[in-house]
Amino acid sequence: MKLTNLSIAVIAMLSLHACKPKESASDAETQAPDPVLAAYFVTETLPDAQSIHIARTTAKPGDAITLKGEVIGREKVFVDGRAAFILGDPEKLTSCDKNPGDACETPWDACCDSKEVKKIAIASIQILGEDGRVMARELKGVNNLKELSSITVSGVVDQSSNEDNFVINAKQIHVEKK
Repeated sequence: MKLTNLSIAVIAMLSLHACKPKESASDAETQAPDPVLAAYFVTETLPDAQSIHIARTTAKPGDAITLKGEVIGREKVFVDGRAAFILGDPEKLTSCDKNPGDACETPWDACCDSKEVKKIAIASIQILGEDGRVMARELKGVNNLKELSSITVSGVVDQSSNEDNFVINAKQIHVEKK
């Protein structure tokens, strides 16, 4: 009898746990913002923003720069556990949501664009801590930053930046309201 009651109790607990609602993407957007990361976000549009494909041709490590773009270019545009993401150039890349009739589940991956185009149209954006390393904090959802967001970002071209990997250390980020 004890074993039957215990079995029923375990099954009941498991079924209650299974009925718990899953966190949706919109829930992540409404979570309390990380105050450290929130300090990097500004409400005003940043002036003199360049397109990524143009900036890549002249920017050198150490240069101050302002870029405009969208959070597009790869299936996974945010780095888990780090304050880093991919910024894509919508003048060169097309997110799948802009292709009529395309029902892609990850429209931000710009899967119809070639690797060659992605190479010239993507920048890695990161926020560094006082130790000079990428902050170990989640950036997705801060100030409503998410896949397909249109943004401007001001910062400095990282010392590790090269022809293959355009890296910007963000100082200010502005997320356009849709």
